[in-house]
Amino acid sequence: MRRDRALKLLLAAVLAGLVLWGGLPLRRHRHFGVPIVKGPGVTEVRKLSDYSPGLEGTMADTSVFVLQGREPGGKALIMGNTHSNEPEGMLAALIVIENAVVEKGTLFVIPFFNNSGSRNTRPGDGYPLYFDVATDWGARRFRFGNRDASPLDQWPDPDVYIHYPERQLLSYIDVRNTNRTWPGRAGGPLMERVTFGAMELIRREGVDIAVDVHGAETMFPVTNCIVAPEKSVKIATLASMTVKAAEGFESHVEPSPAGFRGLSHREIGDHSEAMPFLLEAPIPFLDQPTGPKTVRLLLDGKDPFLLSLSKKKKLFVPYDEDGWPLEKRVGQNLSVTLEIFRQFTKRTAARPIDVRGVPRYADVVASGVGRFLADPSKAAPGAVVVN
Repeated sequence: MRRDRALKLLLAAVLAGLVLWGGLPLRRHRHFGVPIVKGPGVTEVRKLSDYSPGLEGTMADTSVFVLQGREPGGKALIMGNTHSNEPEGMLAALIVIENAVVEKGTLFVIPFFNNSGSRNTRPGDGYPLYFDVATDWGARRFRFGNRDASPLDQWPDPDVYIHYPERQLLSYIDVRNTNRTWPGRAGGPLMERVTFGAMELIRREGVDIAVDVHGAETMFPVTNCIVAPEKSVKIATLASMTVKAAEGFESHVEPSPAGFRGLSHREIGDHSEAMPFLLEAPIPFLDQPTGPKTVRLLLDGKDPFLLSLSKKKKLFVPYDEDGWPLEKRVGQNLSVTLEIFRQFTKRTAARPIDVRGVPRYADVVASGVGRFLADPSKAAPGAVVVN
């Protein structure tokens, strides 16, 4: 009996040790802070809970960077990391924060829109917890997150998610997806409070343009594109045609489906005066038939299985030995965003949005993403916000 009891205690201790050994890296990842340097154009930093008080004190609350222009004009919102396993949106937003100067108008930038999702992962799929971007001064580390918010922050999931206010039935997991919970509500589940905060920001501040930056699989038909509803489609089309002619890359226009609810590119336009746009750049890492989900694949977008599928014409984007590297994806998002602002300004002269200092596609492809990221250790006192 004593021997059996000792064996059970030993096994329990081993099990507890394994749980601790496996859990500590996840805990460190959840609490890892990403420093963001306030660039020359940042005039204020707010919290999303300023617009949605139900977020205060939760892991879903996140920073909102304000870049007030030197002259009045229109207003735009840029959101990255709606899906935190699509880091090209977050990096594009950071480059804006750390480099942009607004001459006319105002920018609101949320680099970690689903902050809870950025602290979540998919260990069963072999997701890395972090990735490093090479810079002129070293490497800058970022959390690699998940598509959905952490169940530690919002749980349990319902059997079926009933969208508010349309009452469309969605998958249970969509209750933690901040591109399914728009327009949100103040007292709803946590991710509805996140999207409600963004809607309140848009409505209270009089935002004209809302850009939600994503990445999508090469095997997914809605990729390498601008998704826009009816009210935004003219500007989206002009932006698409201009970047193709002037900068040499494709970003076609996809219509926002009126019958599929909860999406930013649908609900923002239906519940405010703002014109929404959702950008999708191809990210091979998210495709299912790839090799291991490594940081290298995330950064260079090169995979032999996708190359084979491309030769059989199974992908929705051009794909060759060069893959789809991070600098192409980030550069594409920046150029399309700037072109949307330019096209809006051409047609709404009374509310211009004039942004300087942000690199375009060719600059990022030539120099790399890290060339446009600031060194937090060299920043002035008070110029770093940790998210």
